[in-house]
Amino acid sequence: MTQDPNEQADTPPLRDRIANGAFLALMRLAQALPYHRRIALMGWLFAHVLAPAAGWRKRIRQNLALACPNLDPAEVRRLERAVPDNAGRSLAETYSGEAFSARIRARDPFIGPGLPALEEVARTGRPVVLASAHFGNYDAMRAAMRARGWPVGGLYRPMNNQAFNRHYVAAIESISQPLFPRGRAGLAAMLRFLKGGGWLAIGFDQYDGRGADLRFFGLPTKTVLTPAELAIRYDALLVPVFSIRQPDGLDFHIHVGEPIPHTEPAEMMQLLNDRLEELVRAHMGQWLWVHRRWKQQT
Repeated sequence: MTQDPNEQADTPPLRDRIANGAFLALMRLAQALPYHRRIALMGWLFAHVLAPAAGWRKRIRQNLALACPNLDPAEVRRLERAVPDNAGRSLAETYSGEAFSARIRARDPFIGPGLPALEEVARTGRPVVLASAHFGNYDAMRAAMRARGWPVGGLYRPMNNQAFNRHYVAAIESISQPLFPRGRAGLAAMLRFLKGGGWLAIGFDQYDGRGADLRFFGLPTKTVLTPAELAIRYDALLVPVFSIRQPDGLDFHIHVGEPIPHTEPAEMMQLLNDRLEELVRAHMGQWLWVHRRWKQQT
């Protein structure tokens, strides 16, 4: 019997299906544990199993050598484990759905000098661009805003592994909606949402080959201009928002920075880079140092 060509196109490669099956088996095991143990387990596995196997520790060392060349070697070793620990915890939280969201709701964790501005636009209906990053857990911010009834939507990059992407999208949608995939498919809906007074969360901390030549940790790097350009185009408030993991490893402060004034897009994004750098320097283990943020240097 001949298989339908469309069905063949929709079937992920065997390698992706095996990797996805292993992840789901691990996640089912973790989800059988109480919430606090589940989060801690995934952090430990990422720090001590995945990071060495995937070459994350080497990448972290390389990035730290560029950005912080005078960092104490003991601190570098600590960060080799702290960074993947935070990543593992974040993934487990995202897949914990209601338990994660309920913990966020119970604490209303908003802090920071920009909070009054957000509370004001929530009353007026002005659109907002929320500039965020791979810091702490991005999804904690969305869960906290949903708990307040604020109209937060997010832009996300679909995963290359199609099998993984199907349940990943379902997991992040369980925290808050709407979500818009990068690319043409999500662009029109995203712009309608923002134009209608929605709050759009966009990450800005990854290397973008088509971005502007700005600086981060004193080093040149390509930075996306989209958050600033959208804020100007739709007269939206541009606000940096970061979820700071607390010492217990489970709770968060959602830090709302002062809104970024509308000037030139590159100037606005440099200010966002500077705000993020300040926060990363204060919480070095919470930014994803695995990213190739400085491709020109490596």
